[in-house]
Amino acid sequence: MAAIGIPEVQEDRSVKLTKRELEVLSLVIEGLSSKDVADALYVSKRTVDFHLANIYDKLQVSNRVQAFRRAARLGLIPLDGRHMLPLSNA
Repeated sequence: MAAIGIPEVQEDRSVKLTKRELEVLSLVIEGLSSKDVADALYVSKRTVDFHLANIYDKLQVSNRVQAFRRAARLGLIPLDGRHMLPLSNA
């Protein structure tokens, strides 16, 4: 049975995210906006939005929170947060 608020989707453990998609997802999980992620990765906001669309499609979700939950459930990112990148460059 699916959790409340998350559409029921067969868990496909063969889902693969590219290195860049994992970088984008990690920064998004930190709470950065698409513009902030773009600045951090030296790409355009449109490129970040493209990566997010690919991430959502691969994970079969429709928002950032669902993407994090599904990626964690599939073992694509750790649940403990140690993979998170710092918010500042200081």
